[in-house]
Amino acid sequence: MRKLTFIAAAVSVALLAGCQQAPQQSVTTPIVQAQPVQSEIDKANAFFEDTFNRDVMSSPVYQTYMGIKKDYDKWDDGSEEQKLKDLAETKADLVALNAINRDLLDDATKVSYDLKKQDLESSIADFKWRYHNYPVNQMFGTHSMVPAFLINQHSISNVKEAKDYISRLNGVPTVFDQLVTDLETRADKGIIAPKFVFPHVIDSSKNIIQGAPFEKGDDSTLLADFKRKVTALEISQDEKDALINEATDALKSAVKPAYSKLINYLAQLEKRADDRDGAWKLPEGNTFYNNALKRTTTTDLTAKEIHAIGLSEVSRIHDEMREIKDKVGFKGDLKAFMQFMKTDKQFYYPNTAEGKQRYLDEATAMIDTMKVRLDELFIVKPKADLKVKAVEAFREKAAGKAFYQQPAPDGSRPGIYYANLYDMEAMPTYQMEALAYHEGIPGHHMQIAISQELEGVPKFRKFGGYTAYIEGWGLYSELVPKEMGMYSDPYSDFGRLSMELWRACRLVVDTGIHAMKWTRQEGIDYYVNNTPNATSDGVKMVERHIVMPSQATAYKVGMLKILELREDAKKQLGDKFDIRQFHDVVLKNGPVPLNVLENFVNEWVASKKA
Repeated sequence: MRKLTFIAAAVSVALLAGCQQAPQQSVTTPIVQAQPVQSEIDKANAFFEDTFNRDVMSSPVYQTYMGIKKDYDKWDDGSEEQKLKDLAETKADLVALNAINRDLLDDATKVSYDLKKQDLESSIADFKWRYHNYPVNQMFGTHSMVPAFLINQHSISNVKEAKDYISRLNGVPTVFDQLVTDLETRADKGIIAPKFVFPHVIDSSKNIIQGAPFEKGDDSTLLADFKRKVTALEISQDEKDALINEATDALKSAVKPAYSKLINYLAQLEKRADDRDGAWKLPEGNTFYNNALKRTTTTDLTAKEIHAIGLSEVSRIHDEMREIKDKVGFKGDLKAFMQFMKTDKQFYYPNTAEGKQRYLDEATAMIDTMKVRLDELFIVKPKADLKVKAVEAFREKAAGKAFYQQPAPDGSRPGIYYANLYDMEAMPTYQMEALAYHEGIPGHHMQIAISQELEGVPKFRKFGGYTAYIEGWGLYSELVPKEMGMYSDPYSDFGRLSMELWRACRLVVDTGIHAMKWTRQEGIDYYVNNTPNATSDGVKMVERHIVMPSQATAYKVGMLKILELREDAKKQLGDKFDIRQFHDVVLKNGPVPLNVLENFVNEWVASKKA
């Protein structure tokens, strides 16, 4: 998507509101002197608004995520020509931004100016790396985005929107043709996903064209979705039947051939793949990975430094786990205790419809309990609702353990905490509490929904994102309930530690694979030997590292910075420290680089001390 991210963000209103007022005029100061200041602020904010709206309106997919239905029948243009056009536009935007006099901006607008400039400069610098990724993989990709998007984002409330859905079905061949062109361009550059990726992607693609109307049997995923949505319309049965017939034709004449062509291409590309896993294998791979770490963590930490932090955190968390092991009276060492936690049936619900529903019900109850205690932690709370949902069957086998989907900005769709219940042995009950807090409340839903609901700030900040900030907050949100007296069950507290341990291991393994040439198996072994998680968790995590270099380092780096800032503020403020105000500063300034977050917290501390 063009210069936009699907991750929502927040921005400070409380901290910066005072800075946004026009300067007071005295009797002796001519009004004309104030005009350039306000004019430049207006110019900057108009630039932020205009460029954001332009980018949204040039992306039919992002329009839909935003609840806009102007180009509801279209997909984004993924051609190289469009990429070059976007680059030219970004360069022109930077020229326009540089023409704004930063010295004439107030403090609030200067923050937005600096962030926008950094974003534009990074986009231009990173254009050379645009092919250093795998656009279809076991985690995500165009092949799975198409059905997930249509099912979860393309609502149908009238006949036109049903026709738009059908148009998008008919547009799939063009989307996939552009995808294949991209994959072939990468292959020519020596950028091909490792062999293990291909069976996942091919199987997921085949799942989409199983069932009616492609073959006898139950309705396919997309046909079932379309029928369900059209059936709910208040139109005649004849009209419903006509729409369903049109969709059926599109599925057979467009979707089936597109997926079949992609599957055949992937089968051929698989023959050219190898088993090398790290980013070091890519053209200028080491430079690419170091740049990725810089972007992901928003720090200057090197791979070696991040690896060392991970090892240190693993050791600390192991010591805390030993305390719990002794508390519950387990006889044996930590490794034996982890094996007990990994295998004992009391910690797992059955892999049945009833077991899965029980998991969803209890996760919902945990979130509901936390909701009633939010006033202890927060001043501002989100208006958007939060739902807990199982990952859909068509993508659950390859999807991650859990993830969050932001609400629609217009309130038409709630935030969703997705729990992957494909393998119930990978979802132990002792991790349920921490997962719910991370993905739901006070984690991602708290941060992302609040950001979308803020007013008077540039949209590019409300809907932008910095992974270290966003995931650092998510991991920090697993710890905060512990400080409130949650995790009363020691096994659940062990689950919290096991999830923090998991993120610490990520620092070790991500850098191990991409900078130190660890093999896929070495990475899996590290997780198996150092955590209580299922082996399948380790396999999925290592495969995620491989296709998303650096991304997994964001969690622990971000959490550690937030904790560092909190503890420093406590030390400086003593009795004046208010956790609710601290969280306000962190959340209401939205996703920002960690050094900018530090500046905000320092300014807040200074204001409290004054």
